[in-house]
Amino acid sequence: MKNGYRGRLMASTLLITAALAASPAYAQVEPQSEETVSEETSTSDIIVTGSLIRNPNLVASAPVTVVSEDEIELRQTNVAEQLLRELPGVVPSIGSSVNNGNGGASFVNLRGLGSNRNVVLLDGVRITPAELQGRFDLNNVPLALVQRVDVLTGGASTTYGADAVAGVVNFITRSDFAGVDIQASNQITERGDGNVFRLDATIGANFDDGRGNAVLSIGYQSSDAVYQGARDVSLSAIDSFTGAISGSGTTVPSRFTGVNPLFADSITANCGEGFTVACNAVQGNRQITNDGGFRTNGTFDPYNFNPFNIFQTPFERYNMYAAANYEISPAVEVYTRGIFSKNTVSTIIAPSGAFSIPVTISLNNPYLSTAQRNAFCAFDTNPGVGYTPYLTQAQCDAAATANPGDAGYQTVSTSLSRRATEVGPRTSDFTTTLFDYRLGVRGAITSSISYDLFGAYGESENIQTQQGYTLNSRMAQSLLVTRNADGTVSCQNEANGCVPVNVFGPEGSITPEAIDFLSANSQILVRTTLAQARGTISGDFGVTSPFASEAIGFAIGGEYRKYTASQQSDLLSQSGDLGGAGGAAPNISGGYHVAEAIGEVNVPLVSARPFFESLTLEAGLRYSSYGIDAVGDPSFDATTWKVGGSWEPIVGVMLRGNYSHAVRAPNISELFDPVNTTLTNLSDDPCANIDASGGQIAGRPAPTGALRDVCIAQGAPVGAIGSIPVPNAGQANNTGGGNIALKPETSNSWTVGAVFTPRALPGFSASIDYYHIKIEDAITQPAPGDAIDACFTELSVTNPACLAIRRNPIDGSLSGDYATTPGLPLALSNLGKLRTDGIDLVVNYTRDLGFASLGLNFNGNWTNRSEFQAVPTGLNRECVGLYSENCASIQPEFSWSQRTTLSFDDVDVSLLWRHIDTVRYEFADSDPAFEGVVPAYDREFNFNKINAYDIFDLTTRLAVTENFSLTLVAQNLFDKKPPLVGNSIGSTSYNSGNTYPSTYDALGRRFTATARISF
Repeated sequence: MKNGYRGRLMASTLLITAALAASPAYAQVEPQSEETVSEETSTSDIIVTGSLIRNPNLVASAPVTVVSEDEIELRQTNVAEQLLRELPGVVPSIGSSVNNGNGGASFVNLRGLGSNRNVVLLDGVRITPAELQGRFDLNNVPLALVQRVDVLTGGASTTYGADAVAGVVNFITRSDFAGVDIQASNQITERGDGNVFRLDATIGANFDDGRGNAVLSIGYQSSDAVYQGARDVSLSAIDSFTGAISGSGTTVPSRFTGVNPLFADSITANCGEGFTVACNAVQGNRQITNDGGFRTNGTFDPYNFNPFNIFQTPFERYNMYAAANYEISPAVEVYTRGIFSKNTVSTIIAPSGAFSIPVTISLNNPYLSTAQRNAFCAFDTNPGVGYTPYLTQAQCDAAATANPGDAGYQTVSTSLSRRATEVGPRTSDFTTTLFDYRLGVRGAITSSISYDLFGAYGESENIQTQQGYTLNSRMAQSLLVTRNADGTVSCQNEANGCVPVNVFGPEGSITPEAIDFLSANSQILVRTTLAQARGTISGDFGVTSPFASEAIGFAIGGEYRKYTASQQSDLLSQSGDLGGAGGAAPNISGGYHVAEAIGEVNVPLVSARPFFESLTLEAGLRYSSYGIDAVGDPSFDATTWKVGGSWEPIVGVMLRGNYSHAVRAPNISELFDPVNTTLTNLSDDPCANIDASGGQIAGRPAPTGALRDVCIAQGAPVGAIGSIPVPNAGQANNTGGGNIALKPETSNSWTVGAVFTPRALPGFSASIDYYHIKIEDAITQPAPGDAIDACFTELSVTNPACLAIRRNPIDGSLSGDYATTPGLPLALSNLGKLRTDGIDLVVNYTRDLGFASLGLNFNGNWTNRSEFQAVPTGLNRECVGLYSENCASIQPEFSWSQRTTLSFDDVDVSLLWRHIDTVRYEFADSDPAFEGVVPAYDREFNFNKINAYDIFDLTTRLAVTENFSLTLVAQNLFDKKPPLVGNSIGSTSYNSGNTYPSTYDALGRRFTATARISF
């Protein structure tokens, strides 16, 4: 073992980073060379990402980023999603840092084009997706057996079928593994939380004189939650536009906004206990004070939900991977592979409650104080015209003791916002069970032609168990009460074991008996299946160009895939009755199938000639016929193709280019989701002039003129004008759904680049590639800003875009009960366009210093643009270097990773430097975010800008004995703090805890120790 690591480092192949230990991060070069195949793939299973031609000498025209096994070991990354999101050019998607919006799975988003526009493969083959959008859950990747990860940029639909318009991620497993490999690791933050434990054991053996091989890998992993309340940056929710300590309008004590039960006009609670007309001028919500009355102005105490949310989701995974192959004869080799994974992801958010739901309160409720009852009686029945109280004082006094049927009995209708802190936080446990089995046969037809035929089937089942949610219907039921003769009080409707609930008192007023009545658990079950078969014949024709030595390669074949997916929700989830669940979860069922014909050709034209060390052309064609499992059996066809080539004018310099036409077929969610109202992100509303704390927005008077007319036309009550609040907690309602008439989106992408491996500089390699991806007929829905702009830039009560927005009939806002407040229209269509382009640069250098080996690697990405246009009349939105509700996850203009490794005899010391360029708020110029002093932090912050961010990881790997090694990692070595931008400037899924935890490190310095035994 004395020179074990150094031997690996100096045996580097400059054509692929998968064999580089001294520069182990990445390289954008040809996927494999002949040497690489002989070292890594000793069987006939040759995997070349980007082509079906099984040729170990294939030089691909499209760039491939390779993450080696050694880099995975140096990083000690526990989940594949985190490994991928740290690659330059990859935009963070849903993963372990996402709490609110995490559906129990992790995904990758190549080039910022959407996680539904790339395909994840295992050894070049699709795996069963996790959900209705057809995305594979990266939590199921068996990292312990991964040899390398190939990331192919641009349209790959010709080789891998629909969805691959942005590219593919291909996890290549170790084949022909023989021996035992056991790894145990533990990670913990410097602050003592966020513990992650992982154990993997792999055993493999060759048998029958090497004709067969079998391998089994078993793994376990668990991680603890890191709460936002445990980090300084996220102690309190901060409003990004005022700098004030903020939060949610669903608070404790309760907050009320009323409607008149007789005339259905908006009304407001009068100030204090009096009935003066002057007080009525202060419109808006009223919050109960701790002494039982109402506040005497429009402000209220927002609820600080941050401490309950988490920066690291709790996770537990059991996984098994088994593979075997046996060569019956040179013409017949049988192979099989099976995956089983069971993982549970838990999300935790602040307590449930009544989120601005309409309720009717009987004024005989004994929990009402006299001051509160008088305030309800003082509701204005004619707002904006003249003050008329809902009830006289005599009527109000009589209502205090009257029961239903009595002459003096009275009720009042109002909107209730009350955080049920007594119930505890809302939790969702997502338990996913996946199995995927593959069986195939391959072999030689002739000495230069082989075949490969396989079938695979897999299923995924995700069970979401929701706990800690209160039911809106039961909250409303508990507020209509009867006073009994014995002095007790009971619900007028005693079904379901109704218990009267005190929402009029301070925190703690909801009793345990009331909690049992109000709360209930629910479940949602998502099932997906994938059945697939593919047969290919590949090799060469035995014919060469007159000017080349390599034969013309080809691959032809056919493929069939059938997807099914369903969502089955219990009655509670279907009803949308769960307080703060984000809307109803309807039952969904659908599927589609596709039959395809494939052809590829690789033509070496010239080799070993002056100015033509090599010249190669390649082309591919795939024809796809889709059938949708729906009434009428709609269908459509699509054709994808690619052309490319590489030219090596002199030894050590290669130029390459590729052009491809790709498609993405609509997935099951896009086709079959019913129309439904859920939540989206929106921090401001042109009709609103009340901020998140209930105060008047500075410089914004009540709407007048055309703006006022439009707000009323959208459903805002006349009396609410001047007191409409901004969306609650930066989230507005939106209505959308699937569309069975959707057709495939189309994409044209091209890359051009160069690879340099000069003989004059041994150990050096570099590649530079420009990529350009454009998607037409994109299946998209408008961003929230698009829906707002479509109306409020052309104000008119006849503008269809204005009338499509529907407001809360109680307070005129875009938040509230899903049954009455559809909010923004965000419908799917084929009218979208996306475009991105940029440059990838990779530089590798290795050198023997005598006393050690030096490895340097640089992997950088410059993104020129990332544009999104939902509809032809909408804004062609640019998101590079920008963040907002519309640009959800941060995509910097420039980012890089640079690794420096010193390898001694038995020790490797490696430093990884990751850089993220400066980014800015999308509307910093036209609508400045807050810039000033934040009281809670006593510093000046500019939420319009996030400065460049650099973070360092240090790894030390020791070969203790021949069979035992120890790897120690200090991540975020200098404890770099995440930027502070407030909680309402972006998408809830990514702008969380006042920062962007998927992009910037919110956990702080942490340490990992891994012990590995192999023999």
